Amino acid sequence: MSAPVAFVTGASRGIGKACAIQLARAGFDVACTARTQVEGEEREHSSTVRKRDVRPLPGSLATTAEAIAAEGRRVLTLPADLLDISQLEVAIATVLDTWGRIDVLLNNGRYVGPGHMDRLVDTPLDLLGRHLDANVLAPLALIKLVLPQMLERGNGLVIDMTSDVAWSDPPGAAGNGGWGLGYAISKGALHRVAGVLAHEVAGTGVAVVNVSPGFVATERIAIDMAEFGFDASKGASPELVGRVVAWLATSGVASEWNGRTLEAQPMARELGFA
Repeated sequence: MSAPVAFVTGASRGIGKACAIQLARAGFDVACTARTQVEGEEREHSSTVRKRDVRPLPGSLATTAEAIAAEGRRVLTLPADLLDISQLEVAIATVLDTWGRIDVLLNNGRYVGPGHMDRLVDTPLDLLGRHLDANVLAPLALIKLVLPQMLERGNGLVIDMTSDVAWSDPPGAAGNGGWGLGYAISKGALHRVAGVLAHEVAGTGVAVVNVSPGFVATERIAIDMAEFGFDASKGASPELVGRVVAWLATSGVASEWNGRTLEAQPMARELGFA
């Protein structure tokens, strides 16, 4: 019998990379998508319209693939931009043609770029649109692509990486300890998906679950976010979130969480991971 297959977006670094590796460790073959293919690529990652920052960030699909292979699992690297649905369609088709199934879809990737930490009066509307396209419409497109084969098979798990910003107000404005509206409204919209789809998949063996990672010390938080008042040293490790995601995917409890939000850090403490 072939191994189960996980499809992870935003897998070049941070939470996505950690989840991909932990899923591999738990026995999954893993298909990884992201924009960064090899170390050292320059991409815009400034969170504000006030400046441009294309310094290479640590991480790439190639590096993640090496770690997955080291776990003894098969890996597919699929360069794809969440702002281009056609690339996502090709990625899903490639996995289904190659491995014949996708058992877990992890919608982890999100828009990275200006508008994330800008105030509304300073944010062009097209940047708000990019947040919604990448953080909401892209995950929905992926769900529509993978759900039919999950329903036909009678099992599957969709995980949407949500955020506390979906239901919590910031302590201040963007730049004063808070965050921009684009991030908040897009995560709020994604957060509502699981509760609605839970009724559509009820009783089918498929579950749709939100996972909230909490504040996590990713590479980008450490490099980009100190100027906005976020201290990476106070964040949890991405690996902790990855372990919780792998537990959700393998422990047989996914149906109990259908339509609900699993908060990764409290669950990690409950499970003895932290």
